[in-house]
Amino acid sequence: MELSGKHAVVCGSTQGIGLASAKLMAERGASVTLVARNEEKLKLALKSLDSSEGQVHSYLVADFSKPEELKERIENYIADGKAPHILINNTGGPKGGPIKDAAPVEFLDAFNQHLVCNHIMVQAIYPKMIENGYGRIINVISTSVKQPLANLGVSNTIRGAVANWSKTLANELGQYNITVNNVLPGATNTGRLKSIAEVKAGKTNQSVEDVFSGMAEQSPMQRIAEPGEVAEAIAFLASERASYINGINVPVDGGRTKSL
Repeated sequence: MELSGKHAVVCGSTQGIGLASAKLMAERGASVTLVARNEEKLKLALKSLDSSEGQVHSYLVADFSKPEELKERIENYIADGKAPHILINNTGGPKGGPIKDAAPVEFLDAFNQHLVCNHIMVQAIYPKMIENGYGRIINVISTSVKQPLANLGVSNTIRGAVANWSKTLANELGQYNITVNNVLPGATNTGRLKSIAEVKAGKTNQSVEDVFSGMAEQSPMQRIAEPGEVAEAIAFLASERASYINGINVPVDGGRTKSL
């Protein structure tokens, strides 16, 4: 599963699953471009990447709540001669809450931050993947595309849209040796999960630790995942070994999802 000679663009890569994925791909030889909105955090994350094989790492400051700004920055990045082989689309999820109470603007904002921005990234990068004769597009979404999650109404809706967009892309780009797959994390020890747990704790008079314990009990593994465990699946799909895996959803949830 070596990635030597490959160049990966990893979105949302200053923390959580994105950072774990960037670190793992760098360890396996890839040069990595980190993408996030906070430059100071990007600089810190950049220092944590392995460069022992001569990898050249960089970062791109971009805010996924501003699609036009993202479009300009990724297009300038590609025009500067960059030719990525791997794209990891990874964006923090919308705020929680029941769908019946969601304001219409919440759907529009989430649609822009997830589907529209993912599409902008793909449109800028896939021609270079065709030139390279190698492409891996991996979208980090959610197990909610298989089984909607309670009190995540907007997220459930948008994640389903991204999954179907991804499957359509897989059908169109496979002929160019570009695969498009989705990784579906379950409960994972990230900042987002902590924020969800804090909201639930406030509403139910539980501690955050109790909420985490309840989440862990929903998995046959009786624990939540660490970001590095999800990153392993992402790095595999980015590798040569996954050359004929295309257009699928890969849950990394310890078996929590009830469907096959």
